[in-house]
Amino acid sequence: MRTTRFAALTVSAVFALAACGGGDDSGSAASSPSVSAETSAGAHNTQDVSFAQGMIPHHQQAVEMAELADGRAASAQVKDLAARVEKAQGPEISTMSGWLKAWDEKVPESMPGMDHSGMEGMDGMAGMMDSADMDKLKKASGKEFDSMFLTMMVEHHKGAVEMATTEKAKGEYKDATAMAGDIVTSQNAEISEMKKLLGEN
Repeated sequence: MRTTRFAALTVSAVFALAACGGGDDSGSAASSPSVSAETSAGAHNTQDVSFAQGMIPHHQQAVEMAELADGRAASAQVKDLAARVEKAQGPEISTMSGWLKAWDEKVPESMPGMDHSGMEGMDGMAGMMDSADMDKLKKASGKEFDSMFLTMMVEHHKGAVEMATTEKAKGEYKDATAMAGDIVTSQNAEISEMKKLLGEN
């Protein structure tokens, strides 16, 4: 009898421990997804949203300008710079679009005709070219294109640096502020490079 009673107590104790353990496991399992979701979607502020929504079309125009260089630029240095702009900013557009989707915020539409229809509402954005500027760039070639491209891209980069500097100071989302820091560093370096090509320093 004593052995049976001890066995019964042992079994009931095991079940009790299992129940407690199960409760803990299910609790942690339930909390894990919410923690990760909060990390990806919750740890941001309105500045982060504004940064992504503004920088996407800004980058799109820079890529559009850079694509024009392949058949129009005379300088190999200008073509190389344009290729680097495309390589850097294309992936950043995809990354920022992913953030906005995770945050359930509107993603700016792709703007293949940004120099015309896509420019609506963008006039006040720092460094953005208007449709007349883009038309001039499309019609230029050779050394004229090089000079025009570099002059416009310096202004465009300055606008991006201004936007990124604001994000670094006021943003909350770590990936966004890190990207903003990269933009400030890389585009300031390219501004110096472009000014040298223009003979300004």
